[in-house]
Amino acid sequence: MIYIELFWSFFQIGLFSIGGGYAAMPLIQNQVVDIHPWLTMTQFADIMTIAEMTPGPIAINSATFVGIQVAGLPGAVIATVGCVFPSCVIVMTLAYIYYRFRGLNMVQGILAGLRPAVIAMIASAGISLLIMALYGQRTLPNDLASLDLIAVIIFVIGIIVLRKWKPNPLWVMAGSGFAGIILYSLV
Repeated sequence: MIYIELFWSFFQIGLFSIGGGYAAMPLIQNQVVDIHPWLTMTQFADIMTIAEMTPGPIAINSATFVGIQVAGLPGAVIATVGCVFPSCVIVMTLAYIYYRFRGLNMVQGILAGLRPAVIAMIASAGISLLIMALYGQRTLPNDLASLDLIAVIIFVIGIIVLRKWKPNPLWVMAGSGFAGIILYSLV
């Protein structure tokens, strides 16, 4: 019976956790602390901390951790499958519909309309990260003079290195991090 409850709880989390792991945290809390008292609030906070530190989505990591806590390794497998199953079904259904109707003008029109929206969302995330890196806050400040000059210098040098020599971006990121540690420790 516990396996069915684990599967169903994490199936609901996987189905309704639109917006990523942080948006799913209240839903996960509701399922594992409130509805099924599998964890205390302290244990839930500990598991969320571990789920955020480990690679992978928070919902899947928490499903694995809660499943192990409640029913051992079989519980972890069942909870994780329950969390992933809705996404797999939805994606496979959308893929089937796309491959079946991809030649229709209406489908091509919908996809053409979605492309600018996706590009805008990616650009918005990039701009937000840039503002956070250069100003240290989520939105542009009223006083644009509060620009972090060290961050600007590292950013500009990183862009120049990437454009001129085209190295692996991971090396540029590592070098930027190292330069940041050195420069900020000197200031």
